[in-house]
Amino acid sequence: MTRPILITGATGFVGSRLTQRLIEHGVSTRCGSRDPGRAMQRSPDVPWVRFDLDDTAAMDAALEGTKAAVYLVHLLAEGPGYAERERQAATHFARLAAKHGLERIVYLGGVAPQGPPSEHLQSRLDTGKILREAAVPTVELRAGMIIGEGSESWKICRDLSTRLPFMLLPRWMQSRSCPVGIDDVITGLCASLEVPLTGSVVYDLPGPETLTAEEILVRAARLRGMQPRTLSVPVLTPKLSSYWLKLVSGADFVVAQELVHGLVYDLLPTQPSLWDQLPDVVPTGFDEAIRRAMAEEHTPPSLKVKLLEWGAQRLGSVGA
Repeated sequence: MTRPILITGATGFVGSRLTQRLIEHGVSTRCGSRDPGRAMQRSPDVPWVRFDLDDTAAMDAALEGTKAAVYLVHLLAEGPGYAERERQAATHFARLAAKHGLERIVYLGGVAPQGPPSEHLQSRLDTGKILREAAVPTVELRAGMIIGEGSESWKICRDLSTRLPFMLLPRWMQSRSCPVGIDDVITGLCASLEVPLTGSVVYDLPGPETLTAEEILVRAARLRGMQPRTLSVPVLTPKLSSYWLKLVSGADFVVAQELVHGLVYDLLPTQPSLWDQLPDVVPTGFDEAIRRAMAEEHTPPSLKVKLLEWGAQRLGSVGA
């Protein structure tokens, strides 16, 4: 019997889509969740096991008998101290993966900024380093903004581009990145389970265009038929911007704070691209990735969202 691949964080934005893709292709999987009972209610045909970064015994049991693992979990939304807990969890996971004889680990991390990293990005890089330097060969993929329904970074972008006819753009909105569509991320993760490997490697996973944060917002708005007006302001810091986002976006506030702090410097590819290993794959264009994300939107706006949109429209009319 083929040993399964453990997908950690299988109920999440990336993990749920990866699970679906692997199952569709007949790959034996084992799916980890903090609450496998609840996950089974939603997806009864998926083989669920308990997986918790704070529970080494659960990690040990989940890894037993597996061939490889995809490491997608983090503790960003859980507040202060998450970075140290993530480092400890990665250390325990790497040790247990070696104990159970895994052939490889695939880890989805974040792009290294061209300047001092935020706490969130530093934690992502530290986790990758811990996994790569351990005994089991690891493929670390580094992605920037992932465009897709369910992504917190995309949710922030969507909310800003949709609800604000007039945008104040701080200086850090000129930072550049290569946003990538979720379909391409899933393709990259699947390929990383099979790409030839003699030791641990790092690949960037960029989208095909380099854009500033301002360009991302403006183009996302235009794809919705909107024509936002913008004004550059030099004094709006990432910290102040994160509080403003709390009023405008439905994204998790703790996560939004960390993501905004990571935008101070360019987030551009510095490592070999995974796409160089996959010459038959043509990464999805930015506009098409947004269209796909928009097509998946299904949640009707809440009363809070409607009030925010009304207020934004009134603000825009006053400033006209």
